[in-house]
Parts: sequence; C-alpha cells; structure tokens
Amino acid sequence: MTKLLDQALEIARSLPADAQDDIARIVLQLSGAEAAYPVILSDDERSAIAASKEAAAQGEFATEAQVRATWAKHGL
Repeated sequence: MTKLLDQALEIARSLPADAQDDIARIVLQLSGAEAAYPVILSDDERSAIAASKEAAAQGEFATEAQVRATWAKHGL
C-alpha cells in the first residue's frame, strides 16, 4: 500500500460510518470490484438538471464570488 493510500484510509477511519461507506463504495467502483449501478432520479432532480443544462447552454455560470460563498457555506 502506498503512503498516500495509507494516509487516506487513516483519515477515513475518523469519519462517520456513512461517509466511510461512501468512500468504500467509490474505492470498490474504481478498482472494478463493484459495478456502478445507475442512479434513479426523481422528476424534480431531472427538472433541476435540465434547467442547469439550459442555463449552461445560455452561458449562465456562477461567478467566482458565488462559488466561493457556496464553498464557505459548506465549510470547503
């Protein structure tokens, strides 16, 4: 195991169980050990994605300040 992977796993051990499970699923998918199943979207989610695609097609993107504010709001 590489130092980086060992470091990542050590950090993951300190996370809540649901976050650990999310990380485990991602690792399994990336390694090919687990198939990625399609996510079933709700009608609201489909509408939100369609609206986002339309906004992008029109060149409507968040400003750098808006992105930074969102990151700050979520502690990123």
